[in-house]
Amino acid sequence: MKNFYLLFLIFLTSINIFAQTDAKKEASVTKEAEGGGVSNEQMTKSNNPLANLNSFNLQNYYSPKIQGTTEVSNSLLVRGVMVSGRQIIRATMPITTTPTVEGYRSGLGDFSIFDIIKLTGDSARTEFGVGPLIAAPTATSNSIGSGKWQIGVATVVIHPMKGGNMIGTLITYQTSIAGNKNRTGTNLLIFQPVLTLNMGNGLYGRSAGGTWTFDFQNNRTLIPLGIGVGKIFKAGKTIVNIFIEPELTVYSEGQGQPAYQIFLGMNFQWAKD
Repeated sequence: MKNFYLLFLIFLTSINIFAQTDAKKEASVTKEAEGGGVSNEQMTKSNNPLANLNSFNLQNYYSPKIQGTTEVSNSLLVRGVMVSGRQIIRATMPITTTPTVEGYRSGLGDFSIFDIIKLTGDSARTEFGVGPLIAAPTATSNSIGSGKWQIGVATVVIHPMKGGNMIGTLITYQTSIAGNKNRTGTNLLIFQPVLTLNMGNGLYGRSAGGTWTFDFQNNRTLIPLGIGVGKIFKAGKTIVNIFIEPELTVYSEGQGQPAYQIFLGMNFQWAKD
């Protein structure tokens, strides 16, 4: 649980430090959102997976209660995004703590990366991208990794709206092709709805972190619903996006599913020249 508490402390400290910096910056009369130091366009781009922004992200899922137990779990996602032309490449390395029959296990999870090709033009009202996905069995413990090489596809559909609002989804599918023969194969569909609403002053409401997971191989399903708030501001040339989003599990099948989660994170983004 140390990962969660450390990230939460950084989260609170960053709000205080960067918000003071942000308050000193002048907002453009024509393009800046009310007193927030970022324009409506930047508000939308900061939450858009298809935006022309390189980024380094720290995102954390903390589960205070696992259904049917008194156990907890935590997963810190270390993510990087690199944009090259119409390619959006996102790599993720999870650092996970999970309960087992032998006690808690912590370590690296399975590394994953996808390369989405943006297929729509810059003037499109609805943006669409699709590309390949690969996951490597890098986990340091059997309890936090699949033990399998996996391939799949990632798809993003985003509809930016006026006023810095946005609706869309990220969908990934992956299945195992090789790896430890003694481990169960994988067959996963993950659906992540994205909804953000600009509240002015750099603040926004969000329901964007809940990952609807359909594990066809093990007959497990998890559908959470999250409602949270975020703050976007500038620190020099960096756009900083800090958020927290509590999530309640509204439907689940299978053992070991979270009853509810707390999703929080910090994204550091840079406009691609």
